[in-house]
Parts: sequence; structure tokens; C-alpha cells
Amino acid sequence: MHKSGFVNIIGNPNVGKSTLMNALVGERLSIITSKAQTTRHRILGIVNGDDFQIVFSDTPGILRPSYKLQESMMNFVRGALTDADVLLYVTDTVEQDDERAAEIVGRIRRSGIPTLAVINKIDLSDQTHLEALVEKWHAKLPDAAIIPVSARERFNIDALFGRILALLPEGEAYYPKDTLTDKTLRFFASEIIREKILTNYDKEIPYCCEIVIDAYKEESQIDRISAVIYVARDSQKGILIGHKGEKLKKVGRQAREDLEDFLQKKVFLQLFVKVSDDWRNDERQLRRFGYEQS
Repeated sequence: MHKSGFVNIIGNPNVGKSTLMNALVGERLSIITSKAQTTRHRILGIVNGDDFQIVFSDTPGILRPSYKLQESMMNFVRGALTDADVLLYVTDTVEQDDERAAEIVGRIRRSGIPTLAVINKIDLSDQTHLEALVEKWHAKLPDAAIIPVSARERFNIDALFGRILALLPEGEAYYPKDTLTDKTLRFFASEIIREKILTNYDKEIPYCCEIVIDAYKEESQIDRISAVIYVARDSQKGILIGHKGEKLKKVGRQAREDLEDFLQKKVFLQLFVKVSDDWRNDERQLRRFGYEQS
């Protein structure tokens, strides 16, 4: 008997979905920062065993869209509700109730899809508060099992993995057994660069940037990567580059170091900054950047 299925991870921003995905897959596939809305795409992470294949899917955080980019991000979330064999709805011990997720929780409740409600960050809580949260989520998702975890500390991750495996349907593998993800090296290079922008800049700058890998040449001893960082306005270009280019050099240095760790080889990285006026509301540009779904 072989089990296989798609396990889609859904929840509000900043509840630790990407940390949980990385913990379950055992690899760093999704970028993690303290800022909200760091995940923009659906990212697949594939875990294989002799008699199972689990295709995990990390999704953007649930939000009320303010521009077309965010509308596309929410399309990824809604799509994850229609093609899942198992749903992980992730909350945590510190988030407050809000209306953004009410529609999604209602859809999950009506979907009939086997669901696990994962309460993350229990290392930041006490037993009394955690018991109250378990009762609350039992009321909101009465058919779901409630699983408390700490993804950062990897507490109860093995138990969660076992519950997921038990819910998987029988079936053949969807991907070759040596596949880790559906994304390319170009995608991960762009995500690593974007992570460094998220950690080095404040306010609107990280959310107005998109990275396109212009060239990626693999050689035996070194990978040569050329990337363009697109911003939405001229004023953002100067902020991103910084005085005498120092801020951009720092981003490039940090990204190169992480890329070398990720690829386990030397990397030559070039970064360029260009303006694409209001790209977050431009459907043509969004399609180019891989956001618009048909």
C-alpha cells in the first residue's frame, strides 16, 4: 500500500506557516522573516518514503487585498482550498481574532477536506491559555484535530507528521521519488535575494520589490547569477541602492553567502535595480513575474 497526497498549509500572516513547512520537509524552502506577507507564491516541498509521498504546499498569508499583487496572492490561497487532500490550518498562541480569516475558516469547515488545526508557537504560551485556544478551535473547526506545536523548536512536529500520514489517501507518487520541490534554482535564488531585502529595509521598500533572475549559468566550480530588482517608483531605487551603493552591496554579500550555503558551491552574484512603475497593479507585469493564475 502506497499513500500520496497534497497537504496545503493555510493561515494568517506571521503565524509561522513557512517555519512549519520547512520543519515538516526538513529543508529550508520558504523564506522566514519577522515581517508579514513574506510568502508570495505557493511553494511545494515534497517528502518521500518507501510507501508514501507527501506534497506540502506553503501559501501566502490570508489578507484583504489592497492591490492586484495581493489579489493574486489570495488566489493562491483559494486554490489551495480546492486541490488539497489534507489541509493544515495554522494559527498561533498570540494572534488576535480578525475578520480576514473568517471566510477561509468557513470554507474549510464546509469543504469536507480532512483538516488539522495547528496551534503554533506554544513555547510562547502557558498551559491554561493553550487549553482555552484548543477549546476555541474545536468550536470553530469541530471536525478538525487540534495539534499544538512549536515549529521553531520542532516540538510535536513528528506527531503532526504522523497525523498527516494517517490522513493521506492511497495512491501512486505524483513526482519522482528524488524530487524535493517543484521550484527551480532560479526561483530559490530570487527568494534568497528577496529575503535579504526584507531583513535590511523597513516600511514599504520590501513590499515594492520583485526579483527577476536575468541569467543563471552553472559551471563546475561556480554558479554565475545576474538578477534585477524591480521597484515601483524612482524614489525607491535610491533608497534600495543607498549611499555609494553600500546598502545594495550588503544585500548582495548576504545573498551570495546564503546562496553558496544553499548550493554548496561558489557563487558570483550581480544585482541591478530598475523601476517598473506601479508593477503591483500591472497585470502584464504580474504575469511576467509568475503571479497571475489562469
